Amino acid sequence: MQYLKVKENYPDALVFYRIGDFYEMFFDDAKTASRELDLILTGKNAGVKDRVPMCGVPHHAVSGYVQRLVQRGYKIAIVEQMQDPKEAKGIVERDVIRVITPGTVMEEITDEKSSVYLASIEDHPGGYSLALSEVSTGEFIVIDLGKSLSLLIQNLLMFDLLIHHPHLQYYFRIMNGV
Repeated sequence: MQYLKVKENYPDALVFYRIGDFYEMFFDDAKTASRELDLILTGKNAGVKDRVPMCGVPHHAVSGYVQRLVQRGYKIAIVEQMQDPKEAKGIVERDVIRVITPGTVMEEITDEKSSVYLASIEDHPGGYSLALSEVSTGEFIVIDLGKSLSLLIQNLLMFDLLIHHPHLQYYFRIMNGV
């Protein structure tokens, strides 16, 4: 029940749920993590008709797994034990201590040449403006692109992108031959 409550509050994140020395993922999160990280998908009886899909990673190695998922565009919610299991009366209290997204990941970047940019596009009467901010250095760039959608897309192709705009998704699929 505790896991389901967390997942209800973070439906768009893969929930890494700390149990002892492992972070476990369940249900669809487990299927996704298993596929993306080449982990073995197992199952667990959890009082429901079918076995609940699950997989996990050791807590001491979680950074590498999180980094791989974030680089692929996933949002991660890290759930930690908030009390010592030996002192718990009943279920160990757990809570989300951090949410990691491609735009917020910082210390997990081990490659000094990597940058994390947040971008915003404004479609205004004069055309498009692209604003970029590199979050670790504070570098800020604004590019006015006129009304050329192809120039906007050329500028965006320099970056790994998460696109939540249906028209731009369409143009990127065409440009990438999808």
